Amino acid sequence: MTSMSRFAVLILCATLVGAGASASAVRETPAQLLKETAITERQATAAALAKVPHGLVKSSELEREHGRLIWSFDIATPASTVITEVNVDAKTGKVVAVHKETPADERKEALADKTLK
Repeated sequence: MTSMSRFAVLILCATLVGAGASASAVRETPAQLLKETAITERQATAAALAKVPHGLVKSSELEREHGRLIWSFDIATPASTVITEVNVDAKTGKVVAVHKETPADERKEALADKTLK
């Protein structure tokens, strides 16, 4: 490899590393996300619980998922190990997703979240 080629590779690597650093620096804080909501967490909780009879909110989070700002709730039900995840649009209050997660699914998700942080 010529010295010019090595230089070009070094410049490309530096550019890619710099782009990755700036992308992670753009992460939104919870306070920034909260400014964009039209629906309070309490309103979103009511909408989520309406989808899971006898449910109890285990955790909640305001996040941007696939470009959409959502309140995400993990809801437990008595006598079941399955968690129902309910996503509520933080701007409209509409429930946009409901899916069940087994304990194994939750472990995988927790591990994936841990590796991203």
